[in-house]
Amino acid sequence: QLQLVESGGGLVQPGGSLRLSCATNAYSLIYSTMGWFRQAPGKEREGVACISGDSRLKIYASDVKGRFTVSRDNAKNTMWLQMNSLKPEDTAVYYCAHDHWNACSDPISKDGFRDWGQGTQVTVSS
Repeated sequence: QLQLVESGGGLVQPGGSLRLSCATNAYSLIYSTMGWFRQAPGKEREGVACISGDSRLKIYASDVKGRFTVSRDNAKNTMWLQMNSLKPEDTAVYYCAHDHWNACSDPISKDGFRDWGQGTQVTVSS
């Protein structure tokens, strides 16, 4: 029943920035874990960022920490991923996801995330 829709992807030069959005059809997302994942060509889907329901806990993959920032507004039913200092290796399809039962883990695991968006393409190239 829960639907997630990503937007904001596109083509950007190395060093540039993008802001991804994840909109849901829920009236609110209180106390539910949400995360961002990405999958590059020929690679496994990997966790990028995870945020707790109250936004007090945020976990990032080591290769994006300091460059990416995850945030959410439960009243707006929306989560964002601010991506700065982008590198070619950030090129991937980015997915938002929801985990109803579990807290964020470190490292971020796909286990427990049952609701997924369709993904948005991010390409970092000169």
